[in-house]
Amino acid sequence: MDRRRLLVAVGAAAGLTGCTGGSSDGTPTDAGTGSAGTDSGTPESISSEADGYPDPSVIDETPPAPDVDTSSFDTIAYDQGIEVPLVPIDVAYDWYRRREARFADARGERQYATSHVTGAVLSPASGSQDDPATAWPKGDRIVTYCGCPHHLSSMRAAQFYRNGYEEVYAIDEGFWEWHRLDYPMAGDDVEYQPYGYVIEGAADPASAGEYAWARTADGGQEEAHPIGSDGTYELVLHFSDVTDETPITVETPAYSVTKPLGALTGGVVTRDGAVVSGTRA
Repeated sequence: MDRRRLLVAVGAAAGLTGCTGGSSDGTPTDAGTGSAGTDSGTPESISSEADGYPDPSVIDETPPAPDVDTSSFDTIAYDQGIEVPLVPIDVAYDWYRRREARFADARGERQYATSHVTGAVLSPASGSQDDPATAWPKGDRIVTYCGCPHHLSSMRAAQFYRNGYEEVYAIDEGFWEWHRLDYPMAGDDVEYQPYGYVIEGAADPASAGEYAWARTADGGQEEAHPIGSDGTYELVLHFSDVTDETPITVETPAYSVTKPLGALTGGVVTRDGAVVSGTRA
């Protein structure tokens, strides 16, 4: 497939190449900032909810407490000895219906506006000055999520831990499995399911453990992937209303390049910011 554009198939969101978890030692902090721009696609409806819990009206029944050992969950390792546990989506959904966890969406503003878990707040991994989750009690259980399926969400969870929060999980299967299961959602277009565009790249191996980012011009949609020990990375973008002509910026610690999405997915983004065809170096 020339441009490696993948349709997010039923049940496949958690299995896309490049979406497996990894370790990192260079994620942003809560005070980080996202990209700014002038794209006209700024969402018009951002939820004003602030507590991260679902409204009782969306809960059809309250299940019994799940019989799980949270210490058995898979984890993703971060710096400072942080281990982010990955909660299975069925357990997260039981906590949700029992109102036993606050939910935080770690994606970009436009992605959140299109569709999100009902009651979840926008809490981007890249940082926001208006993040209501920063005022939540540090002893409360928090569940983060994103779409790829847990790069941004585990980054955001690690930030919570660095800031003194005690029990934070990232949904293992990610938001698109929540979407497939038709669990409660809100937003401008909850039926919309985007393609997964794959951007391959190569950065300086000295940047291993840091992150490559892809963003739309307005910064409202973003994705990240850890840079491997050989400098390679693979970004899988589940962005709304983008085409091969949409400008996308790819950023690494060593370079930044902005090109149409079709150009970025048609080759490999190299260490000097060029896009070349062929296999990764």
